[in-house]
Amino acid sequence: MKLRRRRFLHLAAGAAALPAMPRVASALDYPTRPVRIIVGYAAAGPTDIAARLVGQWLSERLGQSFVVDNRPGAATNIGTELAVRAPPDGYTLLLVNATNAINTTLYEKLNFNFIRDIVPVASIMRTTYLMVVQPLFPAKSVPEFITYAKANPGKINMATAGVGSPPHVNGELFKAMAGVDLIPVHYRGGGPALVDLLGGQVQIMFEGITSSIGYVRAGKLRALAVTSATRSAAVPDIPTVSEFVPGYEASGWFGIGAPKDTPPQIIDILNRQINAALVDTTFKTRIADLGGTPLTGSPADFGKLIVDETEKWAKVIRLAGIKAE
Repeated sequence: MKLRRRRFLHLAAGAAALPAMPRVASALDYPTRPVRIIVGYAAAGPTDIAARLVGQWLSERLGQSFVVDNRPGAATNIGTELAVRAPPDGYTLLLVNATNAINTTLYEKLNFNFIRDIVPVASIMRTTYLMVVQPLFPAKSVPEFITYAKANPGKINMATAGVGSPPHVNGELFKAMAGVDLIPVHYRGGGPALVDLLGGQVQIMFEGITSSIGYVRAGKLRALAVTSATRSAAVPDIPTVSEFVPGYEASGWFGIGAPKDTPPQIIDILNRQINAALVDTTFKTRIADLGGTPLTGSPADFGKLIVDETEKWAKVIRLAGIKAE
């Protein structure tokens, strides 16, 4: 009887382990078919370009296609929900950025919990925004701008790419820390906002460096500062906002996420390959062309960044009383 019982327990334990075997094997063989990277924006923008750079690198290193799947709409929430609902098998990834952290607080009724439902895989890069005004605007520096704004409260229009967009919350953070009253004017994207800034309908914008630097170099806009904690290598002569408003920092950042319960072996494979890209000279040059700097680290490092950014922008959104339209 003891022998039979021992034999039964041994077989039962073996049977219980069987369901896990295919998943481990598939993780070790990953990838065996094409992988899609969901991007919550239309093609050709900086987020899309970052995803394509990473996708190309992973395709070359892992021997399968990593295809960008653009799903614009609802401030990236459509694409994010699609990723959340995908099988956690490593064949659907999500290009994650600052908007995901902002949306966690901005939208009260999402069909997902971003921090719970998306696991961090790897960070890719940080970028900065430019505090830009028209060339004819009276202020030529951040201190001059603050002085002018305080003398003209409620008379300066600040363009944004939409309610709760990074240019909006960047500006709200500046308003709170500099003690100035700027009037947000919301557009359906950064492109239309820049058009009106160039035309003089609005006076200031905190816009991504990739979109705005060409106008600065052409003399059509004046950059008063970069929003990052340190000066940008792309425009080293332009000071940071924090040189005049201590503690101010607003960076763009990009990374890769995956549906929760994605096997850790797959996450490790992707993290190692992406970190390898970030020390490659050619890849680093491509990132620099986007006005970015490589952001290496473990999945845990990226997870901490996401949590920290979510908490940071939650405070700004609540303080400014920003509500999603």
